[in-house]
Amino acid sequence: MLQIRKSNDRGHANHGWLDSHHSFSFGSYHDPAHMGFGPLRVINEDRVDAAAGFGTHGHRDMEIISYVLDGELAHKDNIGNGSVIRPGDVQRMSAGTGVMHSEFNHAKDRQTHFLQIWIEPNVQGIPPGYEEKHFDDAEKRGLLRLIASPDGRDGSVVVHQDAHVYAGLFDGTESASLSLDPERLAYVHVATGAVVVNGVQLEAGDAVRVTAETQLSLGDAKQAHVLVFDLPTS
Repeated sequence: MLQIRKSNDRGHANHGWLDSHHSFSFGSYHDPAHMGFGPLRVINEDRVDAAAGFGTHGHRDMEIISYVLDGELAHKDNIGNGSVIRPGDVQRMSAGTGVMHSEFNHAKDRQTHFLQIWIEPNVQGIPPGYEEKHFDDAEKRGLLRLIASPDGRDGSVVVHQDAHVYAGLFDGTESASLSLDPERLAYVHVATGAVVVNGVQLEAGDAVRVTAETQLSLGDAKQAHVLVFDLPTS
Protein backbone atom coordinates (compact mmCIF):
# COMPACT_ATOMS: atom_id res chain seq x y z
CA MET A 1 0.00 0.00 0.00
CA LEU A 2 1.19 3.49 -0.85
CA GLN A 3 0.23 6.62 1.10
CA ILE A 4 1.23 9.85 -0.65
CA ARG A 5 2.25 12.99 1.22
CA LYS A 6 2.41 16.03 -1.06
CA SER A 7 5.02 18.70 -0.56
CA ASN A 8 2.46 21.41 0.21
CA ASP A 9 0.93 19.30 2.99
CA ARG A 10 4.11 19.45 5.07
CA GLY A 11 4.56 21.76 8.01
CA HIS A 12 6.32 25.05 7.22
CA ALA A 13 8.25 27.56 9.28
CA ASN A 14 10.03 30.65 8.01
CA HIS A 15 12.37 32.24 10.55
CA GLY A 16 13.83 34.77 8.14
CA TRP A 17 17.32 33.26 8.02
CA LEU A 18 15.86 29.73 7.91
CA ASP A 19 13.08 28.42 5.67
CA SER A 20 12.08 24.93 6.76
CA HIS A 21 9.55 22.32 5.63
CA HIS A 22 8.71 19.53 8.07
CA SER A 23 7.65 16.07 6.85
CA PHE A 24 6.79 15.15 10.45
CA SER A 25 5.75 17.09 13.55
CA PHE A 26 8.57 19.37 14.64
CA GLY A 27 8.83 22.53 16.72
CA SER A 28 5.59 24.50 16.56
CA TYR A 29 4.21 22.23 13.82
CA HIS A 30 2.19 19.41 15.35
CA ASP A 31 0.09 16.89 13.44
CA PRO A 32 -0.93 13.70 15.28
CA ALA A 33 -1.18 11.90 11.91
CA HIS A 34 2.46 12.69 11.12
CA MET A 35 4.54 12.08 14.23
CA GLY A 36 7.01 9.83 12.40
CA PHE A 37 7.10 6.57 10.47
CA GLY A 38 8.57 3.64 12.33
CA PRO A 39 11.79 5.01 13.87
CA LEU A 40 12.03 7.76 11.24
CA ARG A 41 11.18 10.83 13.30
CA VAL A 42 12.28 13.92 11.33
CA ILE A 43 12.89 14.97 7.75
CA ASN A 44 13.31 18.72 7.63
CA GLU A 45 14.09 20.37 4.31
CA ASP A 46 16.06 23.43 5.41
CA ARG A 47 17.30 26.45 3.47
CA VAL A 48 19.79 28.49 5.49
CA ASP A 49 20.66 32.00 4.37
CA ALA A 50 24.24 33.12 3.77
CA ALA A 51 26.18 33.98 6.95
CA ALA A 52 23.52 32.35 9.15
CA GLY A 53 22.97 29.11 10.99
CA PHE A 54 22.00 27.17 14.07
CA GLY A 55 23.79 28.27 17.24
CA THR A 56 25.09 25.77 19.75
CA HIS A 57 22.29 23.48 20.92
CA GLY A 58 21.95 20.00 22.36
CA HIS A 59 20.56 16.57 21.42
CA ARG A 60 20.45 13.19 23.10
CA ASP A 61 19.48 9.62 22.14
CA MET A 62 18.94 10.35 18.45
CA GLU A 63 20.69 9.37 15.20
CA ILE A 64 21.01 12.60 13.18
CA ILE A 65 21.90 12.58 9.49
CA SER A 66 22.69 15.78 7.60
CA TYR A 67 22.52 15.57 3.80
CA VAL A 68 23.49 18.68 1.81
CA LEU A 69 21.77 19.22 -1.54
CA ASP A 70 23.36 22.57 -2.40
CA GLY A 71 25.86 24.89 -0.74
CA GLU A 72 27.80 23.91 2.37
CA LEU A 73 27.26 23.52 6.10
CA ALA A 74 29.91 23.88 8.81
CA HIS A 75 29.58 21.58 11.82
CA LYS A 76 31.25 21.93 15.21
CA ASP A 77 30.55 19.92 18.36
CA ASN A 78 31.77 19.45 21.92
CA ILE A 79 33.22 15.98 21.27
CA GLY A 80 36.00 17.35 19.08
CA ASN A 81 34.54 17.29 15.58
CA GLY A 82 34.59 20.17 13.14
CA SER A 83 34.10 19.99 9.39
CA VAL A 84 32.30 21.48 6.40
CA ILE A 85 29.92 19.17 4.54
CA ARG A 86 28.98 19.67 0.90
CA PRO A 87 26.84 17.85 -1.69
CA GLY A 88 27.78 14.18 -1.70
CA ASP A 89 28.72 14.15 1.98
CA VAL A 90 26.68 12.19 4.52
CA GLN A 91 27.16 13.21 8.14
CA ARG A 92 25.93 11.01 10.98
CA MET A 93 25.92 12.16 14.57
CA SER A 94 24.83 9.79 17.33
CA ALA A 95 23.68 12.05 20.14
CA GLY A 96 23.68 9.26 22.75
CA THR A 97 24.11 10.55 26.29
CA GLY A 98 24.24 14.11 24.97
CA VAL A 99 26.08 16.29 22.51
CA MET A 100 26.22 20.03 21.85
CA HIS A 101 26.79 21.25 18.31
CA SER A 102 26.32 24.13 15.90
CA GLU A 103 25.66 24.28 12.14
CA PHE A 104 26.48 27.34 10.08
CA ASN A 105 26.50 28.55 6.48
CA HIS A 106 29.65 30.65 6.26
CA ALA A 107 29.13 31.57 2.59
CA LYS A 108 28.60 35.29 2.09
CA ASP A 109 26.37 35.08 -0.96
CA ARG A 110 24.94 31.57 -1.19
CA GLN A 111 22.10 29.76 0.52
CA THR A 112 22.56 26.23 1.88
CA HIS A 113 19.88 23.66 1.06
CA PHE A 114 20.00 20.48 3.12
CA LEU A 115 17.97 17.70 4.69
CA GLN A 116 18.04 17.17 8.44
CA ILE A 117 17.03 13.58 9.25
CA TRP A 118 16.43 12.10 12.68
CA ILE A 119 16.14 8.37 13.31
CA GLU A 120 15.30 7.05 16.77
CA PRO A 121 18.02 4.62 17.91
CA ASN A 122 17.40 1.07 19.14
CA VAL A 123 19.81 1.59 22.03
CA GLN A 124 19.80 4.36 24.62
CA GLY A 125 22.57 6.05 26.57
CA ILE A 126 25.51 5.24 24.29
CA PRO A 127 28.55 7.53 24.10
CA PRO A 128 28.01 10.24 21.45
CA GLY A 129 29.68 9.61 18.10
CA TYR A 130 30.31 11.17 14.72
CA GLU A 131 30.94 9.86 11.20
CA GLU A 132 31.19 11.40 7.74
CA LYS A 133 31.42 9.76 4.30
CA HIS A 134 31.39 11.08 0.74
CA PHE A 135 29.41 9.51 -2.11
CA ASP A 136 30.08 10.83 -5.61
CA ASP A 137 27.18 11.45 -8.00
CA ALA A 138 28.48 8.58 -10.15
CA GLU A 139 27.80 6.17 -7.26
CA LYS A 140 24.14 7.25 -7.18
CA ARG A 141 23.47 7.77 -10.89
CA GLY A 142 20.64 5.50 -12.01
CA LEU A 143 20.71 3.37 -8.87
CA LEU A 144 20.00 3.35 -5.15
CA ARG A 145 23.28 3.69 -3.25
CA LEU A 146 23.29 2.54 0.37
CA ILE A 147 24.46 5.52 2.45
CA ALA A 148 23.48 4.47 6.00
CA SER A 149 23.01 1.08 7.64
CA PRO A 150 23.32 -0.66 11.03
CA ASP A 151 26.54 -2.46 9.99
CA GLY A 152 28.28 0.07 7.74
CA ARG A 153 27.89 -2.23 4.76
CA ASP A 154 29.31 -1.09 1.41
CA GLY A 155 31.01 1.89 3.01
CA SER A 156 27.82 3.40 4.42
CA VAL A 157 27.72 5.36 7.65
CA VAL A 158 26.60 3.41 10.72
CA VAL A 159 23.28 4.15 12.43
CA HIS A 160 22.23 2.58 15.71
CA GLN A 161 18.95 1.25 14.33
CA ASP A 162 17.83 -1.53 11.98
CA ALA A 163 17.38 1.06 9.23
CA HIS A 164 18.87 1.30 5.75
CA VAL A 165 19.00 4.60 3.86
CA TYR A 166 19.59 4.81 0.11
CA ALA A 167 20.20 7.79 -2.18
CA GLY A 168 19.72 7.87 -5.95
CA LEU A 169 19.91 10.25 -8.91
CA PHE A 170 17.57 9.59 -11.83
CA ASP A 171 16.83 11.28 -15.13
CA GLY A 172 15.07 10.20 -18.31
CA THR A 173 15.06 6.43 -18.73
CA GLU A 174 17.24 5.75 -15.68
CA SER A 175 15.46 3.44 -13.24
CA ALA A 176 16.07 1.27 -10.20
CA SER A 177 14.24 -1.23 -8.03
CA LEU A 178 14.60 -2.38 -4.45
CA SER A 179 13.27 -5.61 -2.95
CA LEU A 180 11.23 -4.99 0.19
CA ASP A 181 10.23 -7.16 3.13
CA PRO A 182 6.42 -6.76 3.36
CA GLU A 183 6.73 -7.01 7.14
CA ARG A 184 8.85 -3.83 7.20
CA LEU A 185 8.21 -0.21 6.21
CA ALA A 186 9.65 1.90 3.41
CA TYR A 187 9.60 5.66 2.97
CA VAL A 188 10.52 7.56 -0.20
CA HIS A 189 11.38 11.26 -0.11
CA VAL A 190 11.90 13.19 -3.34
CA ALA A 191 14.47 15.88 -2.60
CA THR A 192 14.54 17.46 -6.07
CA GLY A 193 13.06 16.85 -9.52
CA ALA A 194 10.30 14.36 -10.30
CA VAL A 195 10.05 10.57 -10.43
CA VAL A 196 7.48 7.81 -10.73
CA VAL A 197 7.44 5.44 -7.73
CA ASN A 198 5.44 2.21 -8.13
CA GLY A 199 3.35 3.93 -10.79
CA VAL A 200 2.75 7.13 -8.80
CA GLN A 201 4.11 10.48 -9.99
CA LEU A 202 6.00 12.39 -7.30
CA GLU A 203 7.48 15.89 -7.41
CA ALA A 204 10.12 17.66 -5.31
CA GLY A 205 9.16 17.61 -1.64
CA ASP A 206 6.64 14.80 -2.08
CA ALA A 207 6.95 11.54 -0.17
CA VAL A 208 5.27 8.17 -0.01
CA ARG A 209 4.83 5.73 2.87
CA VAL A 210 5.09 2.14 1.68
CA THR A 211 3.61 -0.79 3.62
CA ALA A 212 3.03 -4.47 2.78
CA GLU A 213 4.89 -4.23 -0.55
CA THR A 214 7.59 -6.56 -1.91
CA GLN A 215 9.11 -4.24 -4.50
CA LEU A 216 9.92 -0.57 -4.94
CA SER A 217 10.38 0.70 -8.50
CA LEU A 218 11.61 4.15 -9.54
CA GLY A 219 11.71 5.53 -13.09
CA ASP A 220 10.38 8.05 -15.62
CA ALA A 221 12.38 10.69 -13.81
CA LYS A 222 13.32 14.28 -14.46
CA GLN A 223 16.48 15.36 -12.61
CA ALA A 224 15.32 13.49 -9.51
CA HIS A 225 17.29 13.18 -6.28
CA VAL A 226 15.63 10.56 -4.11
CA LEU A 227 16.14 9.15 -0.62
CA VAL A 228 14.67 5.76 0.32
CA PHE A 229 14.36 4.48 3.91
CA ASP A 230 13.96 0.76 4.67
CA LEU A 231 12.67 0.65 8.25
CA PRO A 232 11.45 -1.65 11.01
CA THR A 233 7.91 -1.17 12.21
CA SER A 234 9.02 0.23 15.57
